[in-house]
Amino acid sequence: MTAPRLEPGLVVFAASVALEHEPVPADQVVAGEPTTGHLVLDDQGPVTIGVWEMSVGAMSDVEADEVFVVLAGDATVEFTGGPGHDTGLDSIELQAGSVVRLVAGMETVWTVRAPLRKVYLA
Repeated sequence: MTAPRLEPGLVVFAASVALEHEPVPADQVVAGEPTTGHLVLDDQGPVTIGVWEMSVGAMSDVEADEVFVVLAGDATVEFTGGPGHDTGLDSIELQAGSVVRLVAGMETVWTVRAPLRKVYLA
């Protein structure tokens, strides 16, 4: 199977592309019944490009190296451990237009109040 490739000049409407959601694994659920969905747009180079979305609820995660831009939603990300935890940064607020960098191993809790959608480069 060939890895997805975003063709030059191709337009993807990341804010509205259909994503299939799955329940968050039980050991990651913090509150509610959150689901996540994602679509890899390009995975042929040193960087993976994709769209990711989380429904309302809260979940824990261990992050990968990533930069993302929030397209829609309202959320808080708490930093609970791992790299960067000792920088004094406890949490960040996300809304449309937020640009964030995470590093591999950061331990987080995502609390989503309105479905959160982002484009990521990892």
